[in-house]
Amino acid sequence: MQDRLQQLRERALADLAGVHDTAELEGWRVAFLGKKGPLTEILKELGRLPAEERPVIGQAANRVKVEMEAALERREQELKSAELQRALEAERIDVTLPGRSAALGLLHPTTQIVNRIVSIFTSMGYQAVEGPEVELDYYNFEALNIPPEHPAREMWDTFYVRQGEEGPDVLLRTHTSPMQARVMEKTVPPIRVVVPGRCYRYEAQDASHESMFYQIEGLAVDEGITMADLKGTLTTFAKRLYGPDVRVRFRCDYFPFVEPGAEMSVSCVICKGAGCRVCKGTGWLELMGAGMVHPKVLEGVGYDPDRFTGFAFGMGPERIAMVRYGIDDIRLFYGNDLRFLQQFA
Repeated sequence: MQDRLQQLRERALADLAGVHDTAELEGWRVAFLGKKGPLTEILKELGRLPAEERPVIGQAANRVKVEMEAALERREQELKSAELQRALEAERIDVTLPGRSAALGLLHPTTQIVNRIVSIFTSMGYQAVEGPEVELDYYNFEALNIPPEHPAREMWDTFYVRQGEEGPDVLLRTHTSPMQARVMEKTVPPIRVVVPGRCYRYEAQDASHESMFYQIEGLAVDEGITMADLKGTLTTFAKRLYGPDVRVRFRCDYFPFVEPGAEMSVSCVICKGAGCRVCKGTGWLELMGAGMVHPKVLEGVGYDPDRFTGFAFGMGPERIAMVRYGIDDIRLFYGNDLRFLQQFA
């Protein structure tokens, strides 16, 4: 019996040394110290031994059991410590490595074009100003020579915030032109301003129309301003925007708040005037509407039209961006599709 206990002890400790994780350790415990293990079987046989041998064998068996349990506990601590160390090594962070740069957002293509246009005009002495997007009917229409029932109002499909109730009509501005009157009311000429901002029109959305879009208005008022100043300013702007080789064309057009009015086009920057899909074969791209400020608009803000003259212009930066980047659908600007937006990084 003594020999069996000694052999069991040596085999158990040898097997325990070969255990490599806590799962194997539990298997070892069941195999050697469990209810069906060899040590338990030896303890069950004590009753069949002579009375004088039982205490000796019993004490020997208990010593082996205590030694095996102590060895089990030590091995368990060793394995848990090793597993913890491996986990720490796997998760270790080298604080001496350079940090990862945060991903920075980029300016929207419309914002890039707006900033470019505004920077050109500010370099020519213009001041950038902004106005309210929720506007009074007076400034959006009446102050711009478009009284109630005037047929020109049909040119703008309008979102009204308040209409036909007590108080003045309120709407989402249909253009940035209301700032013409607002600036002139508070300013003594000379005036040189550009007005970027969002506008709103209640119309069907398609490849070239959106219910919300950007517009940039320009206004210059002083003594002795003529159509030549208008053409020179806008020609300079076009060459700064598209390059010195671009050609400019002015044709008569109608806008209620200017007289005379003109539509300004530039030679197609894609085909250089030869004709292509972008310019629809004409060789020209319409850039903006412009004209000399109507005398009635000047009178409405208290200016003497015999003393002061001026010119105004308005353009859509999305249209300029579409031409510049070859974009064929204005709705792409507002689809929040990163595949589209990341092209303009």
